[in-house]
Amino acid sequence: MGAESESESGSGVQSIDPDDVDAADILGSAIERREDPALLTGDAEYTDDIELPGMVHMTIKRSQHAHARIEDIDTSEAEAMDGVIEVFTAADLDVPGSLPTGWLLDSLEQVDHPILAEERVRYQGDALAVVVAEERYVAHDAVDRIDVDYDRLGAVVDPDEALDDDAPVVHDDAGDNVAFDWEIGDAEKTDAAFADADHVVDLDLENQLLIPNAMEPRAAVAEYNPSNDELAVHMTSQNPHLHRLLMSGVIDHPEHKLQVRAPDVGGGFGSKIHHYADEALVALAAKRHERPVKWTATRTETYLTDAQGRGHDTHAEMALSADGDILGFRVDTDANLGAYLSTFAPAVPTYLYGTLLSGQYDIPAIHCSVTGAFTNVPPVDAYRGAGRPEASFVVERMVHLAAKEVGMDPAEFRRRNFVGEFPYQTEVAVEYDSGDYEKTLDRALDILDYDALRERQREAREDGKYVGVGLSAYIEACGLAPSELAGQLGAQAGLWESGLVRFHPSGKVTAYCGTSGHGQGHDTTYAQIVANELGVDYDDVEVVEGDTDEIPQGMGTYGSRSAAVGGSALVKSSRKLVEKAKRIAAHQLEAAPEDVEFEGGDFQVAGAPDRSMHITEIATQAYLAHDMPDDMEPGLEATSFYDPDNFVFPFGLHAAVVEVDPATGEIEIERYVAVDDVGNQINPKIVEGQIHGGVAQGIGQALYEGAEYDDNGQLVTGSMQDYTVPKAEHVPEMETDSTCTPSPVNPLGVKGVGEAGTIAAPQAVVNAVCDALDVEHIDMPLKAEKVWRAANAATDGGEN
Repeated sequence: MGAESESESGSGVQSIDPDDVDAADILGSAIERREDPALLTGDAEYTDDIELPGMVHMTIKRSQHAHARIEDIDTSEAEAMDGVIEVFTAADLDVPGSLPTGWLLDSLEQVDHPILAEERVRYQGDALAVVVAEERYVAHDAVDRIDVDYDRLGAVVDPDEALDDDAPVVHDDAGDNVAFDWEIGDAEKTDAAFADADHVVDLDLENQLLIPNAMEPRAAVAEYNPSNDELAVHMTSQNPHLHRLLMSGVIDHPEHKLQVRAPDVGGGFGSKIHHYADEALVALAAKRHERPVKWTATRTETYLTDAQGRGHDTHAEMALSADGDILGFRVDTDANLGAYLSTFAPAVPTYLYGTLLSGQYDIPAIHCSVTGAFTNVPPVDAYRGAGRPEASFVVERMVHLAAKEVGMDPAEFRRRNFVGEFPYQTEVAVEYDSGDYEKTLDRALDILDYDALRERQREAREDGKYVGVGLSAYIEACGLAPSELAGQLGAQAGLWESGLVRFHPSGKVTAYCGTSGHGQGHDTTYAQIVANELGVDYDDVEVVEGDTDEIPQGMGTYGSRSAAVGGSALVKSSRKLVEKAKRIAAHQLEAAPEDVEFEGGDFQVAGAPDRSMHITEIATQAYLAHDMPDDMEPGLEATSFYDPDNFVFPFGLHAAVVEVDPATGEIEIERYVAVDDVGNQINPKIVEGQIHGGVAQGIGQALYEGAEYDDNGQLVTGSMQDYTVPKAEHVPEMETDSTCTPSPVNPLGVKGVGEAGTIAAPQAVVNAVCDALDVEHIDMPLKAEKVWRAANAATDGGEN
């Protein structure tokens, strides 16, 4: 498959000019990304770049308190300012104005989520009032002139504390802060496994709150035409069609007269999936004033209001035999949901978490219980990985401890307990499609020169140096679908994807897909897929995404689903198109369709190589329609909705080698090795880039990042000065390699790669640091003071 399908360890994948690749090898080749010139030269169009005639600007007054009753909102001074067009509050709204939840659970406590708070604010940054002004800076100045009287209430930010009987209640109607109780697995069977165990290890661990840091903050520009009631919203979106559907209900505007378009989007990491109040308010403002309106979040607003990720407090126990077999796994988690239920919030700590707790291991008994908690922090929802990093972190930290408990090397303990045959039905509902876990382990150990590394570790310790090796055998569920299963689990939307492939009369091709790329390289990979299917030049395929007026329907980009589901929709449409073209070719070549063969873009009568037509010639004939088969319509295009039968399950083995200075708590990552299996690779260079970015983000969680709130719910890490996003100097050189186990679920055999590094890296680093210091656990982020305290406690023989 392709000109290059696997990288050589450590050397990195070399880009190839598409002109140097034969058409037959385009799929699987590491060709250069076609998106990059515009992004690198400033020609890309982001939402804030949009300037429209008569455009005005919007800002939002936000709560300074995390929990308070609203006594009064005085907008008079702001309204009196020159250049201010309007200031409005919840009392002025004449639309439903409540944000819906897109995933329901049986026990879910649904609460009202107003786009403007009217009686109470529930997190710092809750929206209170809107200013519309002629100029951006006038709008910002006017927001500061709005005076709000608050009656402050007690706040709670930690999920464990929120579930206490005496905790401040975030939603009075709910009676307490329990958003849901959920469980998966067999509790009785798991109890029996623990009763028979020779060893039990247990651990309390936290997966901290994280703030998304896309380069481009959220933004929206809306324009309304009163003559035809058409409303267009250009916005930073990962799923324009879903935003259109939800927004149409929130602002009571007909869906078919609402266009949502995502221009170039500067990253998302999940934070641009969700439907926020702000974009709906921009659309409302445009309708109220019949003028284009722009809003762009400041970085401070981003930190206060973008849906955050993770936020788990977990107690885990693992039951073991004397020989080192995992007998049972029990997990109890309190999940922070923030002040309101965001779009997919209930799914993240439940079905995207509990179903991955078997990891790469054959565990005969698992039980997981999760309690969702309302707190006074911003809504918590999907953040790169969404539930799967949390699961992998729990599993791999426990496996690290289990190996130590039974006196086995952690690599051999993993090998002993790996799933060996596929498909594999786990004890937590999902069925793994394919895999070869020993292969990625062995490849990683070879790259590390593992035995020599362990010997060096022992020698270093004798010299007073603390070297540690951390392994992470991760698995994830990607290609989010199928719709029927998602519906059974609570999804309020399908998870199919649509693809339209259209030949133009000239033989050029446009491929439309319902996904919405925001940095992943879809224009490149989708063009490779369609060119390969149709046998046309790669440069002759144009890709269109992210516009509800151009693409009939779509479900967007998240959960590493675009290649597996969106790419497969394009394959399905391409194959329909080829079948129609084949009938036209057979008609014009005066042969039976079954006697016509298709290869590399050519239709040829079997055994008669001089009787052939290229598919681009067929396209011209299809639009001329002068000589078509009976009952066949002119034109050459096809639309498909692809809905797979199962998730896909990428996996891999990541390893970190660290040296820790116990005197200072400083950590140096000496090596980072990543061996991933994401099935067939459409473009190995793009795969490698996704791994690099994901690992950097995972290392950020392990060592640096964490949203911190004080007891009043005030964010104390509200800027990049206080919240450490890793920089180039913090990220080590990565040694990447891959194996390939194609997925049988989709026609491309792909598995998804967008979140792999983020899922794998945290526990690789934490396991390495704990290995270096010979301590049980340190909660992330592993900042120097924590590590120093743990090192000193271990030296003193105390608890860390």
